[in-house]
Amino acid sequence: MIGVILPLHILGGLFALLFGYTALSATKGATLHRKSGMGFVMAMVVMSLTGAFIASLKPDRGSIIAGLLTFYFVITGLLTVMPVPRQKRIETIAMAWGFVVGLSAIWAGWWLAQRGRPEAIPMFIFSAMAIGGAIGDRKMLRAGGIDGKPRIKRHLWRMCFAMWVAAASLFWGPPNRVPEIIRIPALLPIPVLAPIAVMFYWQWRMRGRKSVRGIVTASPIATERTIEVMS
Repeated sequence: MIGVILPLHILGGLFALLFGYTALSATKGATLHRKSGMGFVMAMVVMSLTGAFIASLKPDRGSIIAGLLTFYFVITGLLTVMPVPRQKRIETIAMAWGFVVGLSAIWAGWWLAQRGRPEAIPMFIFSAMAIGGAIGDRKMLRAGGIDGKPRIKRHLWRMCFAMWVAAASLFWGPPNRVPEIIRIPALLPIPVLAPIAVMFYWQWRMRGRKSVRGIVTASPIATERTIEVMS
């Protein structure tokens, strides 16, 4: 079973990185950014779910949590900027998913810590991220939606975190995952830290400003539709 699904998982990861780095470098909200972003989402869904499934066969508790958490952040990041039918119901399910993954990560971290496994620390970090994201979902649902810069920021940090997980699993994973021709230890942190650096850069650019150069914002019609669907 693993031999059948593993190639799909690898391809999903490679395409996720290709589309992801393209989206990071493109003008935010422009056509290239939107198209590469959709490619990133589809590839990440394949990568995260196949990765969690493969990990469940081993079983590998840490990788299961990482896959399910990545899926959660990609989907909620997409829903932030792309309204869909019955969005409030879907967002509610996503919120519950975030809480379940967060609590499961605490259990997995405790299980790994009891056995002296170093993966325990990332599990507790993942639990904080998942529960924090789910709390954010709850606040958004109670407010009836999200708009303006908070909407962009929510999309940004969730997509960048998912991108970081994908990059870290490749470049900071087992050495044989990285082709020898590009396996330069001093350079491997760059593609992993790039999504986090981009996230903090744009968060800083958007502080206290009405408009930000380099971001093509959604039209008022799209914004109104978002609020209407959420209410």
